[in-house]
Amino acid sequence: MGEEKENQVQIELNAETADGIYSNLAVINHSPSEFVLDFIQMMPGLPKARVKARVILTPQHAKRLIVALEDNVSRFESAHGKISDTENPKVPIQFGGPAGQA
Repeated sequence: MGEEKENQVQIELNAETADGIYSNLAVINHSPSEFVLDFIQMMPGLPKARVKARVILTPQHAKRLIVALEDNVSRFESAHGKISDTENPKVPIQFGGPAGQA
């Protein structure tokens, strides 16, 4: 048990961060070395949306995030019922620069 205490990390949460950021759209991009998650807040009827937060993860941490989200969604649904899956909205997204080409 003493070993468990040595591996614990104390996490600080300041008041500004504790307020959180509301996001109703996430855009995910990746390179060979990182995943970039942009959390966006879209307002109905407005043609522009702003990235409110950006999180950059290693591929290993991105995979751990998926596992943690799946676990939490499963526990949520066990307690509150199945989350209804709605169709993906077709939102045309443009970032300020030129469109990428494959």
